[in-house]
Amino acid sequence: MTDRRALLRLGLLTAGTVPVMLAAEPALADGGRKPHRKPLVIGHRGASGYRPEHTLASYELAARMGADFIEPDLVSTADHVLVARHENEISGTTDVASRAEFADRRVTKVIDGVTVTGWFTEDFTLAELKRLRAVERLPAVRQRNTLFNGLFEIPTFEEVLRLRERLSKELHREIGVYPETKHPSYFRGVGLPLEAPLVASLRRHGLDRRDAPVFVQSFEAVNLRDLRSVHRVRVPLVFLASAAGKPFGDTRTYAEYLSPAGLADLARVVNGVGPDKGLIIPRLPDGTLGTPSPLVADAHAAGLVLHPYTFRAENQFLPADYRVGTGPNDYGRAIDEQVTFLKAGIDGLFTDQADIGVLAREIFLAA
Repeated sequence: MTDRRALLRLGLLTAGTVPVMLAAEPALADGGRKPHRKPLVIGHRGASGYRPEHTLASYELAARMGADFIEPDLVSTADHVLVARHENEISGTTDVASRAEFADRRVTKVIDGVTVTGWFTEDFTLAELKRLRAVERLPAVRQRNTLFNGLFEIPTFEEVLRLRERLSKELHREIGVYPETKHPSYFRGVGLPLEAPLVASLRRHGLDRRDAPVFVQSFEAVNLRDLRSVHRVRVPLVFLASAAGKPFGDTRTYAEYLSPAGLADLARVVNGVGPDKGLIIPRLPDGTLGTPSPLVADAHAAGLVLHPYTFRAENQFLPADYRVGTGPNDYGRAIDEQVTFLKAGIDGLFTDQADIGVLAREIFLAA
């Protein structure tokens, strides 16, 4: 049983936002393996549960809550500057739709085989994007975040890296950065490849080295191979995997990549995998959490770390047996869920609420 007094001394039980009801220990997928290093807490798009995602305010809050890494998704502007947005279509994350001067920029495009209508970063210069302001992407889920609508700019990757440096000094610990290339094949196809400016930024900041506090992630294996073989990037790379389907333009499915043979092949290029969390512990037909799959053991056997996504506190994102109350946006037993996954042997996790991830990790390590 965890020593509650020890946790109180750590200042970890003061928020009072999420019920803590530790569940029975699940079967461990990795033979009871305890990590050699403490698992990483990755601030998913910053502290997106508390601030509009992909803003400097969101990244800073995640770091101050104890996240080890902050995660910017990267897309390109018309003048080939990398900026942090969840998608290159920005009507849901900025106030662009209300800006009369940009009304004529609304277009329809095909992005990775999907038809999308809206406003796209590659049709704006950086100066034009800086005139926009961020808004909450999920206002019905995170009404509190709408308080910050209109306050924050779209940050560049350079600004994120400078923030990382400042916070590392101020907090007296290394804050890592975990950039994701969004739609790299699409951007290469429109003459705005993401790889070169990404690598250039890392090198300007002295971060292109094997021991740098950096992971570069992508859902496209081809993109990661290109970063390693063509651009000779030295930082750790992570292959992201959806629960179904295949990478855009690829002949192999995500399931094939995550097979033992696929993982061994990936390990020639990448250092880790970032799977949908349901691939680590699937849910049963009734929505409750099942038992761990072999993925943790298989990935570790291939020498790869696992950083599954995405852990969120709201009931609608939790397994049915971890929900509290009936409201879809009420907080459930998010700490318990994360502890359960940590016990399954994962090496880190992406979370919208970094403080919850930090607390879950401390409970796990203290057990």
